[in-house]
Amino acid sequence: MTYTHASPEHGAPERADDVDDVARILQPDGTRVSDPALDRWISDLPPHELRALHRDMVLTRRLDTEGVALQRQGQLALWAPCRGQEAVQVATAHALAAGDLVFPSYREHGVLLARGARPADFVLAWRGEEHSAYDHAALGVAPVQIIIGAQALHATGWAMGAQRDRSTDVAVAYFGDGATSQGDVNEAMVFASSFRAPVVFVCSNNQWAISEPVTVQARHPIAGRAPGFGIPSMRVDGNDALACLAAMRWALDHARRGEGPAFIEAVTYRLGPHTTSDDPTRYRDADEVERWSRRDPLARLEAYLRDAGVLDDSGLAEVARAADAFAAEVRAACIGAVTRDPASVFDHVYAEPHAPLERQRAEYVDYLDGFSR
Repeated sequence: MTYTHASPEHGAPERADDVDDVARILQPDGTRVSDPALDRWISDLPPHELRALHRDMVLTRRLDTEGVALQRQGQLALWAPCRGQEAVQVATAHALAAGDLVFPSYREHGVLLARGARPADFVLAWRGEEHSAYDHAALGVAPVQIIIGAQALHATGWAMGAQRDRSTDVAVAYFGDGATSQGDVNEAMVFASSFRAPVVFVCSNNQWAISEPVTVQARHPIAGRAPGFGIPSMRVDGNDALACLAAMRWALDHARRGEGPAFIEAVTYRLGPHTTSDDPTRYRDADEVERWSRRDPLARLEAYLRDAGVLDDSGLAEVARAADAFAAEVRAACIGAVTRDPASVFDHVYAEPHAPLERQRAEYVDYLDGFSR
């Protein structure tokens, strides 16, 4: 199951942007293929779980569309689109156990949705109303991390603690291909490997670290780095929901059995901008986007489910209505948000208030009052 750096077919080093040399269960047209390394991990999938996987992916895409629209309308300060990455986010999250703890980056909207996030949880922080809008303990999701790659260290530290508590829970760190160039991710992998920490690293290789292509920062596939740290890894088609689910089940099982960390590189594509402040037309061409659009993870799963008799027109219509209703709730939660007293920024900074913090609060209140004098 350990990643092999050289391509067995060609006997030559692979490229970091090679989208064909990946583990896959569904072809881009939805055709089911066999992969011995993956098949056994999804042999027990009943129809209702497949429909739930599809539903969460549809809701994630509709949520993403709404998030972009709200930002363009001035209701959100920023939004990090995830269109095109729904398979890796939702499918890996569906493999998690209730006690596992997720450490996400700023783009994992599908992970939060699959973990049960409420409509308001997706927008209040981006609107500037909350530091972090959701209940971390209830969702099993740590605060969204803006510092690139820092969550890998947090996940590893938590996993080492869980290990010492003799827990079977696993930490999961999600990050993009750009984060693998950060020291934090590499340092986390050193610690995770050295202490056999129960942590899974999920790299969503969406081909672009803002405006830098993956080939600039990685001569060879990113999954090939993990074995150098003593961590087994798998490189999967990130637009194939079934492959992502199977790979995550393998990785979680490996970590949960006390075998240490595992690494997944999900080869996918960011169809939209890096964030709503980005203009991707300045650094990539329309032909590339069109090629990846034909690998759409939602269309691929829908085609498979239709052919398998698991999903029909009425089922699709029902999911579409649910997605529209969810998006409407997101919009209502955003526009209806009540801005708190600015001084509340000092609330909950410490478990118990103390004199220096109260002095800072008083100075801030006085500063704000100065604008009305």
